[in-house]
Amino acid sequence: MSVFKPLDPLLHSQLRLAVMSLLISVEEAEFTFLKEKTEATAGNLSVQLDKLEKAGYIGIEKSFKGKRPLTTCRITQAGVKAFEEYVENLRNYIE
Repeated sequence: MSVFKPLDPLLHSQLRLAVMSLLISVEEAEFTFLKEKTEATAGNLSVQLDKLEKAGYIGIEKSFKGKRPLTTCRITQAGVKAFEEYVENLRNYIE
């Protein structure tokens, strides 16, 4: 019998898990892309991105594209590790 490790509560949120899943496949993405793919509201997505950034799972860069603000998110090494551990722990529950 394998020992079940607790699932990372930060990644257990549907929206945060969706963001991490997207970022792990594309490495970096603009806020508008994440908003469109997750179908989240701008406010909710902002809050969840902030939580992921504070945990060190993603980096957020704010700049401008012309006169429009541009927010780009990228997954960090810590984020990749946390995501991989989450998936592995989830796999242990399923098997």
